[in-house]
Amino acid sequence: MSLIKLPQLNAGAIPEKVSYELTPQAAKKWSAGIKAQDDDDDNGNVINIYDVIGGYDGGTANCDYVAKALKRIGNNDVVVNINSPGGSYFEGVGIYNQLSMHPGRVTVQVVGMAASAASVIAMAGDEILIGSGAFLMIHNAWCLAMGNRHDLQGVIDGLGAFDKAMADLYAQRSHRPLDEIAAMMDKETWLDCTAAMECGLATGRLEVKKQTTVDSESKQARALVDTALAQLGMSRKERRQVLSSLNKNHSKPRAAEDSATPGAGSDDFLASANGLLNFLNRKD
Repeated sequence: MSLIKLPQLNAGAIPEKVSYELTPQAAKKWSAGIKAQDDDDDNGNVINIYDVIGGYDGGTANCDYVAKALKRIGNNDVVVNINSPGGSYFEGVGIYNQLSMHPGRVTVQVVGMAASAASVIAMAGDEILIGSGAFLMIHNAWCLAMGNRHDLQGVIDGLGAFDKAMADLYAQRSHRPLDEIAAMMDKETWLDCTAAMECGLATGRLEVKKQTTVDSESKQARALVDTALAQLGMSRKERRQVLSSLNKNHSKPRAAEDSATPGAGSDDFLASANGLLNFLNRKD
């Protein structure tokens, strides 16, 4: 178990007509390429969560990846680096539960952003460190739902239960009154390093060096496209098919005259993603 007593969260079953999603605000604010400079997660005791929780095509921000990493690490201490705008509430709760049950010390390092579901994961740390320029964001569970009034009433009831579970967790970690935490969630509160420490949702300041990866623009573009398509009512499976199609179209070998151009395929993907975003966001 964790070195401190942490509650287990129950995400329950996923209602058929409900999809818990990344918020558009978090997707827009996310600096997707920020990572710790010394985050060797291949051989060490490091787990890196640098993507949308639940992801698009596997990736490293899901329960399966964390479970395999923890199995490799064994009972040793673990460092969890986070730069994520959030995503699937259920996947976030699953990762939180895995980390909170880990027998070694868990040190969470927020190197960029830990928003929404990612902030739930951060609460699993025995120590929660946040870097200068990094943010924690807490809010009520955000979802897309469809159905008749009875279906939607069930969604409302479910959301209330999830919000209460998150509020209880944040209140326990911060030692602040539950109604104060609930009010912060109601208005979607962004906490920088100083505010997170003053609030009690971070235990210290992170001094680790950061760097920006070259794929940051395409990673954020995927998040923005996914969010825009979700608001149109597309299922997660359908959205993954669209994103996969964009990736395949721009991962094919280019003409000989373009073969020496670094990042050309990435530029093509960005152009297509931005074109799709402009189309989806146009106002007729």
